Amino acid sequence: MLTIGFTALALTGGVWLVLTPRVLHAALALLLTLLAVAALFVLQAADVVAAAQLMAYVGGVLVLTLFGIMLSTPGAAGPSSDAVNRLSGWALGGLTFGGMAWILAHTSFEALPWRAAASGETNAVAPDSVVAMGTDLLTTAVLPVEIASLVLLVALIAAATIAGGEPTEEEPVA
Repeated sequence: MLTIGFTALALTGGVWLVLTPRVLHAALALLLTLLAVAALFVLQAADVVAAAQLMAYVGGVLVLTLFGIMLSTPGAAGPSSDAVNRLSGWALGGLTFGGMAWILAHTSFEALPWRAAASGETNAVAPDSVVAMGTDLLTTAVLPVEIASLVLLVALIAAATIAGGEPTEEEPVA
């Protein structure tokens, strides 16, 4: 029953994200969706993936988005977006949904090792899998993680630059 509830929350947030013209509302809808997906990971005994979801997406991307919104020009209603590609967006979203539905329909979830570990079977997942994942993250995957952090830093600088606008006569250009 919890799975159905969090799935409904994720879908509601996703639909809200697509349909709202306000950027702040879209950020809140993205927060709802990402938190619901993290909860679904927890319910499926994928705690490490849920923690990564919270740290990377909720903690990183969403905070940068909200920071960019806060730096934007103040207005009564906040920034909004013009929906010029609605038809192609609905078509791409429908194709993505159809592909994911096909994959879900043709996947044997009971054969997945982490599902076997969640059901209590022994030797399904190595006991040091989290340790191995952490070691890989800090050794072989260090470069992609650092590149991602640099991309987020560039996005933050770009948001601050865009939000700053043109300097006035009183402000000297450095």
